[in-house]
Amino acid sequence: MAEPLIRLISVSKSYGGVPALTDVDFHCEAGLVHAILGENGAGKSTLMKLLAGVISPDAGDILVSGKKARLGSPREAARLGIVCMFQELSLMPHLSVGDNIVISAPRTRLGLLQRAAYDDARAILDGVGGVGISLSASASELSLAERQLVEIAKALFRKPRLLILDEATSALTSKHVEAIFDVLRDLKRRGVAILFISHRMHEVHAIADRISVFRNGRHIDTFDVGARSPNEVINLMIGRSLEELFPPRGETPVEDAPVVLGISDLSWNEQLNDIGMHVRKGEIVGLGGLDGQGQQHLMHAVFGVLRKVSGRMEVNGKQVNGALPSRAKQAAIGLALVPEDRKTEGLILEMSVADNLRLAMLSRVPLGILDLNSNIEVRIQKLIDRLSLTYGSLDSPVATLSGGNQQKVVIAKWLALSPKCLLLMDPTRGIDLPTKAQIYRLLRELAHEGLAVVLQSTDHEELVHLCDRVYVFYGGRIVSELTGEALTPSALISASMNLPISAGIRQ
Repeated sequence: MAEPLIRLISVSKSYGGVPALTDVDFHCEAGLVHAILGENGAGKSTLMKLLAGVISPDAGDILVSGKKARLGSPREAARLGIVCMFQELSLMPHLSVGDNIVISAPRTRLGLLQRAAYDDARAILDGVGGVGISLSASASELSLAERQLVEIAKALFRKPRLLILDEATSALTSKHVEAIFDVLRDLKRRGVAILFISHRMHEVHAIADRISVFRNGRHIDTFDVGARSPNEVINLMIGRSLEELFPPRGETPVEDAPVVLGISDLSWNEQLNDIGMHVRKGEIVGLGGLDGQGQQHLMHAVFGVLRKVSGRMEVNGKQVNGALPSRAKQAAIGLALVPEDRKTEGLILEMSVADNLRLAMLSRVPLGILDLNSNIEVRIQKLIDRLSLTYGSLDSPVATLSGGNQQKVVIAKWLALSPKCLLLMDPTRGIDLPTKAQIYRLLRELAHEGLAVVLQSTDHEELVHLCDRVYVFYGGRIVSELTGEALTPSALISASMNLPISAGIRQ
């Protein structure tokens, strides 16, 4: 048997006496996609940082191609062919796309880059689905998905022997994900080893050859993809089954509950066509389908972000067409939108946790000045407790929180307004399973209390197990409404691809 490209032998690492990895034996082989699964705190990030040369182990050895390696810095790791794309994107916003991609390329004596480097950058970016992204564009002008594509191209430009991808597809459309997977399959054929970290189980099963599960800093098990069911994998990760992640829907019927959000004949720019749907008090209604089929546009249309939307929208029977977000969130209408990208659209990262929590309330107080002893502060503190928000200090920048706790801040900020209808755009993207479970329980509790919830999600299990009904989008239209026993993963996938699905599903 060939020597693995990377082998860890009894590796341990602690921070301030707290173990992050304990006596880990692990290896990955050339020409395979090896998925690393585990909740936050499982040791995945520490494993990556060790291999990337960001930190050094306290004990144990790291072998590269059978030889002990001292990975004292990212530069040393890169010299051995180890390239890591971390979840927190590292593009320099003031540089162009091209300059970000070729930043590791060797220079001439005059410090210049050869034209061939940019030609390579263009080819690589096109290959990962970034055909429409100009190399001369500033990185600061890109959308989250475009930045993620550029980050992947930047990693591939370095011609890795081991490519480590941490949530590399979390902001991408299904079309872009498939383009990335095609690239990964080509890298496999060329003998590159790939460590793939993702919270999206369907992506893991689509691309990985092998899975390793970590929990509490220990390597729990390694097995081939397909050798264990998704439920068994989740049990290894967190000690709970898939069903236990989702709270029960309850037995209270909502068919006769009043309609909170009603939409009819809604269209916009040929990207939304004759949308008709409703959400009742106490319902969680999902928006499903392949990415980019109109779901995100609908959420923006409802909240007043888009202009020149035709059709009719009502909240509690009151027409709200043409309302700007500033009016949509007022108590008279009562809409709240948790956006897709918490870092750029949901938070001001440099501001404190406390100030981010208060942001949505500013328009409801005189001169935008909050009384820190007011009922608002009491309400915010109750939400902090209810969401089990973990933080060092409320005065610390919100950027210091984990991704899951940042998302809790975004949700709490909007719940402080006591909305009538909560709109959520992929709210658990890139979040570990225990935090997902906390958010799921919160949403179900809010629904039981009478809140109308609209959940746009790219996670099929989330839609199937959490939602009361799901509207499936395709080509800017609603092509199916799934509910009850008809709301299954297979029906959802079929409807998402606009394929025939079993009888009994309303279309």
